[in-house]
Amino acid sequence: MPAVKLSQKLVDTATCHEGKPHTDYCDTELPGFMLKAQPSGKRSFYLRFKTAYGKYTTRHLLGAEAVSLKQARQRAKQYLSQLELGEDPFAAQKVRRQTTTLAAFIADSYLPHIKVSKKSWEVDEAMFRLHIVPVLGKLHLDQISKKHMVDLAAAHGQRHKPSSTNRMMNVLHRMFALALKWEIPGVTANPVAAVEKRKENNIRSRYLSDDELKALWAACDESESTALPYIFRMLLLTGARKTEVLQAKWQHIDWQQHQWCIPDNKSGRARYVPLSDYLIKMLRYLEKEKACDYILPNPETLKPYVNMYHAWNTARKKADLHDFRMHDLRHTAASYMVNNGIPLYIVKEILGHANYATTQRYSHLDNQVLINNSNRLANIVENTLLPLLDADMYSASD
Repeated sequence: MPAVKLSQKLVDTATCHEGKPHTDYCDTELPGFMLKAQPSGKRSFYLRFKTAYGKYTTRHLLGAEAVSLKQARQRAKQYLSQLELGEDPFAAQKVRRQTTTLAAFIADSYLPHIKVSKKSWEVDEAMFRLHIVPVLGKLHLDQISKKHMVDLAAAHGQRHKPSSTNRMMNVLHRMFALALKWEIPGVTANPVAAVEKRKENNIRSRYLSDDELKALWAACDESESTALPYIFRMLLLTGARKTEVLQAKWQHIDWQQHQWCIPDNKSGRARYVPLSDYLIKMLRYLEKEKACDYILPNPETLKPYVNMYHAWNTARKKADLHDFRMHDLRHTAASYMVNNGIPLYIVKEILGHANYATTQRYSHLDNQVLINNSNRLANIVENTLLPLLDADMYSASD
């Protein structure tokens, strides 16, 4: 271990002694500061220092070829000064070695946890896989800052709706909240907490007119998919969600009460959907061909459909309804019920909403219904107050 005064010229020309795995050149000006030369020609700066127990620790790397002698020596002096004051200049790096990367934390801890505690865990998994891990996956959790979160949201917001970006940030917020709860080394704050949510304006008012409904009904009946016509009818005539219809089982149909029990819906509790005579007749017809526990399975797998997009997209294009989503059938069901005088509280129960605000958003009153009811009000007032009205008020000509 040669003791020499390190110079930039020596650093540039230092070689490893033959037959040695490496050669250390110890600086005579700054104790503990050294240059390591390897047979490959690689050279690195290190610092050795005494611990509180008076022993040398493992060497601490200060930098390799990209770091100049001057920079490495300044860094070594800074560390030695901190050590003299009783500080640990390498504490953060020690924690860093214990802190997992975001990708590893998701795979090893977060996903296994939500798979047993969250119904929609697949949404989180897709969000991480498609939008988060490719950007931040290699960073250690303690490296991720608010700036990273702001930049991620901004980049995502350029390609997606505000609601989608907010959902992504909510997933990240939940992940960091669990990391804090589980006391993951290095995680001391939630970097998502201070990021403002984006303003959302995603309320859609898309409902089928009578003519559009007729066209879509016919297009679904003409579909190559044998299941689509029945799925369409179930969605429209119950106002249920797509997943609820696709997951429906025969055991959940109460033929006597004309009810369909959805045991575990979006709200987390069972709800009962009334079935019309028309739907009971349709289900009786399908029951004759019953091949498995599911009412409307994929005929090839006898399992619920994972995706009906192709068949649905073909039907809606044929009906010239390019902007109409399958979920809009739920909106249409609410609209038809309200426009035909069904009270809002009944619509709320049929759709399984937790509050009236959601039902009011889905329910759409046709303009003609509004006009008709306005006329009803005028007639009631006129009949009630006729003796008090000035009969000549509107009869006088200009």
